[in-house]
Amino acid sequence: MAPQLSRDDVTAAKLDRLHAQLADAVADLVTGDDWNRALAFAARFRSRSFNNTLLIWIQHAAAFEQGRVSAPTPTYVAGFRQWLTLGRSVDRGQRGYMIFAPVLGRFASRTPQIAQSWRRLAPREAPPGGEAVQSRLVGVRPAYVWDASQTSGAPIPEEPRPQLLEGEAPQGMWDGLAMLLRAKGYSLRLVDSNRDLGGANGMTDYLTRSVAVRGDIDPAARAKTLAHELAHVELHGPDHPESSLHRGIGEVEAESVALMVGAAHGLDTSSYTVPYVSTWASSVDGKTPVEVVQATGERVRLTAVAILSQLHTAQVGAGNPPGLSRESAIGRGAERPHYAGHTGSPARPVSRSATAGPVL
Repeated sequence: MAPQLSRDDVTAAKLDRLHAQLADAVADLVTGDDWNRALAFAARFRSRSFNNTLLIWIQHAAAFEQGRVSAPTPTYVAGFRQWLTLGRSVDRGQRGYMIFAPVLGRFASRTPQIAQSWRRLAPREAPPGGEAVQSRLVGVRPAYVWDASQTSGAPIPEEPRPQLLEGEAPQGMWDGLAMLLRAKGYSLRLVDSNRDLGGANGMTDYLTRSVAVRGDIDPAARAKTLAHELAHVELHGPDHPESSLHRGIGEVEAESVALMVGAAHGLDTSSYTVPYVSTWASSVDGKTPVEVVQATGERVRLTAVAILSQLHTAQVGAGNPPGLSRESAIGRGAERPHYAGHTGSPARPVSRSATAGPVL
């Protein structure tokens, strides 16, 4: 008879499986087309980390190949109980997609300005009066989400989607990006052609704090180029620690942010060119391609989300069903059950010191 595994062992095994799945998914991103599709997908699920987005993507693809779901790509994902709050239930027999969920700990201090003074509180411990309290990420645990196609019940309201005319930019995108650029202290000008920019569509000059964009290309291309240059300002200026990154990585990051910003507005990204990941991800500061891609993907997502949150434009959803906030989507342990119709014991947290996990 095989020895019975402890709850911690089961949780650690699940986390190991997630890490293995994630490594396989990142290793598959070896061509520009794959990177393009991954980022366009991540733009529609941008409320979740790049790592969790990839995990949802590959598990849904497997479910589609096995005939368990009807569509090749997910639409909305949520936890078991979150679907119930929206009047829908997970269909019996549908397996959830396992992802990383945060484990938060409460910390208290009488002298919060001194880093060493913070101490972790026990689960039900009430801090003495006068102490500052804050929550911090202390680890990860496995959690489960289900796609809308795995549920039945009340109709899901469809959010309005941006409608683009051929060659036109999403309404308000250019003006919004220009406003964000100027708020960073950069000037913006249009030039007659790429001859003025050495053959490029856009150029950022950190010394003069200026950005130039070709004026002889379609409005959609101009807006995408402006998003690319704004990403350079956000990520690669001389004041940023990442300013010394390899030029190829910097260009891929900027183009990837532009791709995500465009995709979030319904802008066709099929013609965008992203260099082969293998050419810029290999031999960077002794890191493996998998490590570089994971770090780059999350930097890209966070930058794109920061830009999109400041644009007053019509954007596609972020992956959560309409009516479900991101906070409720990760709260109350709602993503723990694995199979519909079955309850499961809550997974015990695994601390980051015990099992390394990605940033969520």
